[in-house]
Amino acid sequence: MINSSSSKKHGTDQQEISGPTAKSQRAQMGKPEESENKKRLKDVEISVPIVFGNAAFWLGKKASDYQSHKWTVYVRGATNEDLSVVVKRAVFQLHSSFNNPTRVVESAPFELSESGWGEFEIAITLYFHSDVCEKPLNLFHHLKLYPEDESGPMSTKKPVVVEFYDEIVFTEPSESFLARVQNHPAVTFPRLPAGFTLPPPDESKRNRGDTKDHPLSQWFLNFSEADELLQLAAARQQVQAHIAKLRRQISMIDGQNQQLKPPSDQ
Repeated sequence: MINSSSSKKHGTDQQEISGPTAKSQRAQMGKPEESENKKRLKDVEISVPIVFGNAAFWLGKKASDYQSHKWTVYVRGATNEDLSVVVKRAVFQLHSSFNNPTRVVESAPFELSESGWGEFEIAITLYFHSDVCEKPLNLFHHLKLYPEDESGPMSTKKPVVVEFYDEIVFTEPSESFLARVQNHPAVTFPRLPAGFTLPPPDESKRNRGDTKDHPLSQWFLNFSEADELLQLAAARQQVQAHIAKLRRQISMIDGQNQQLKPPSDQ
C-alpha cells in the first residue's frame, strides 16, 4: 500500500490550482501489487520526499498568441536527490491539443518541456521498479503560466514557479527493495522494527541524477520543512543505531555477570 501524508504537503504563495486542492484530488495511489515471491517486512516504512510542479517563462511581446510561454513540468527529489532509485519511468498526460499528448520519460530527471499559451491539468504517473511491488502513483498538477497578479507586468527573465511537496510512503516493503535503497539519500525510514539498524547514507549516490546543476535549479523553491524532516530521519537512524549498540553491550555485561555468579548451594 502506498500512502501520502497530507500533513506534509506544502505549496507556496504563488500556488493556484483550479478546483479542489485536497490531497485526494491531486494524488491517487493504486492498490499494491501482489508479490507472492517477495517477502514483505512488517513494521517497516520507506518514505520518499518529492516535489512536483512547473516553471514557465513568458517569451515576450514578440511571441505568437499560441506560443506565448515555454514551460517545464517535473517531479524531483525534495532536496534534489536522484529519484530513479525508486521511480522507473514517468508518464505525462498533456492536453489533447498537443501532438503526442502522452509523453514517457524513462530516466531522471523526470520532466517535460513544451510551449503554449493555455493552462490545464497534467496527469503524471510514476512507475516503480519491480522490487517496489506497488502499482503506479498518479499525481495531478495544474499547469500555471501566468503570475498571481495578472494586472502586473510579465517578465521574460523570471519564471512563474508552482511547486508542491509531498511524500510517497511505502508500507511493508519487500526485502529486496529495502536492501537496495537502505543507504540511498533519496529515502528515509519513518518506521523500523526495534533493534533494526541501517548503514549511513551513501553520499556518493547523491550527485547521480540530482537536479542541483539543472538550468532551472536557481528557481526551484526551498522546502525548509522537507530539509528538517530529512535531518530528523537521519538523526533518528543514528539514535536507533546507538540504542542497538548499548543493548548489545548490556547483553554482553549480563552474560559476563551470569558466568561470574558462584554456584548456588544445594
